Amino acid sequence: MFSRKQRCADRLTRTEKVARLKQRLADPQWRRYGYTLLLGKTVALAILVAIFAIYSFLTGGAASADPAPHASNAQVVSAINTTWVLVAAYLVFAMQVGFTMLEAGFCRSRETVNVLMECVVDTCLCGLLFWAWGYAFMFSTGNGFIGMHWFFLDHAPATYSYTVAGSTTDTSVAFLAHWIFQFAFADTCSTVCSGAMIGRTGFVGDLIYSVGVSGFIYPIIGHWAWGPDGFLALMGSPGNFLPGLGQSFHDFAGSTVVHTIGGTIALAGSLVLGPRIGRKFKRDGGGPMLPHDLVIACSGGLILWFGWYGFNPGSTLSALDFAGIGRVSANTTLAACSGGLMAMIYAFPQTKKWDLGFTVNGFLAGLVAITCPCYWVTPTGAVILGAVAGVVVVAGVNLLEYLRIDDPIGAVPVHCLAGIWGTLSLGLFASGQFSGSGAYGMSGTALKGLFYGGGWTLLEAQFIGSAVITLSTFVAAYVLMFAVHKMGFLRVSKAGEIEGLDIHEHGIPAYPEYALVPGAMPGAMTPSAFSQSGASEAHPAHQG
Repeated sequence: MFSRKQRCADRLTRTEKVARLKQRLADPQWRRYGYTLLLGKTVALAILVAIFAIYSFLTGGAASADPAPHASNAQVVSAINTTWVLVAAYLVFAMQVGFTMLEAGFCRSRETVNVLMECVVDTCLCGLLFWAWGYAFMFSTGNGFIGMHWFFLDHAPATYSYTVAGSTTDTSVAFLAHWIFQFAFADTCSTVCSGAMIGRTGFVGDLIYSVGVSGFIYPIIGHWAWGPDGFLALMGSPGNFLPGLGQSFHDFAGSTVVHTIGGTIALAGSLVLGPRIGRKFKRDGGGPMLPHDLVIACSGGLILWFGWYGFNPGSTLSALDFAGIGRVSANTTLAACSGGLMAMIYAFPQTKKWDLGFTVNGFLAGLVAITCPCYWVTPTGAVILGAVAGVVVVAGVNLLEYLRIDDPIGAVPVHCLAGIWGTLSLGLFASGQFSGSGAYGMSGTALKGLFYGGGWTLLEAQFIGSAVITLSTFVAAYVLMFAVHKMGFLRVSKAGEIEGLDIHEHGIPAYPEYALVPGAMPGAMTPSAFSQSGASEAHPAHQG
């Protein structure tokens, strides 16, 4: 142990501390570190101040106000249903590992750290925003466009209830368990957005647009279909939107609400950003930039498939709906299988190879497509619509290539286009055989599509709902991305993109041991050392 006198002697004097600070400020790397640290603390402080300011505004006088109408807090919480929903929520949240691996594998190695950082921070940000007001906007009562209660989860009931056509049904699921489940859904949508934008998006820009997506676009537009009084959820009923239609919009687990919204935002972001530097399209004699690690990408896709068993079956919100859970699980599996195989076969003539990337995105497209109709279709219907999704994703990739839209992982074809197809497929393949308990009261009705003698009405309702949500999301997302771009935050500088986002934004590569440069040594890791060492030529994924 050192004596007190020795410890005092080892301390720097104020003059020495000032001299050390001046020396560090003269170092460009230290200056950049300091600016980044200061910016991070400032942004974090601003977010906290904003949250507490909004909290004070929204809850002012709440003690005397009549809270949102809901069932009594004396309701009995079902242990088995709550446990089922929590387990499903954990599976859906585990999909973040899959998304992170999928995006990291399909990107170039020079932007891997950036992908990991964005996925982690988007999750943290989404959780706070969905607690503060996102869940309130989406699932509380209000009007046809937005919920107006339960901000910061205050005055919430003991259990989650849904209302359809004036009839309220209690799920017996603990309210906060439902919040956790839906937070995982919101996080999925937020992560999908970044997929088409990797390789050239600034980290600060990602934070700004993520606030807009998780805090406003997703929960507000999601309220239209899943809110207790959303105008699409009540569409076709007397006194509501299009009463003469006689049919409401249905989306069991989120082909539209989660995936089409996320994929459409990704499309808007990629359009505003433009392609990555060096991206040469097939029309111009080039082709896609190669992924740097298909092992990671394929593993991430399979983890997503596993997580989907929480996504779809969990949306029953009832562990007692034995037949429904089994059918949804089987349909989810079959759609993924047929989607993967069909994408592989359909892509073969153009590549003359058995392409792993198309196969992975094919089974993901099948999963996205089955997410809407999974409760109401037969296994045969699931196989057919999944196979169509496999064709849709390959055709979608080719379409984006033709339009010169740079989407490194295929987020737009997989989530936006396959999500639209899955939503419409309900109007074709709903068999009319299945009804029972369900997430939002929608599976309580036996739906019958065109191919089963149900006529055009359900397909028409699905088309209207999908079109309204897709177009509204695109307009809102494009305005958001354009505004962030004009602020100078959305796209990194040309020099930063050439240097690579990992070094430019985060100061470290993902694979220093593979670079075989002085930067692989911890004491020598500086951006200048890495960029001047020829590391961009040490790994094929850096080419482009």
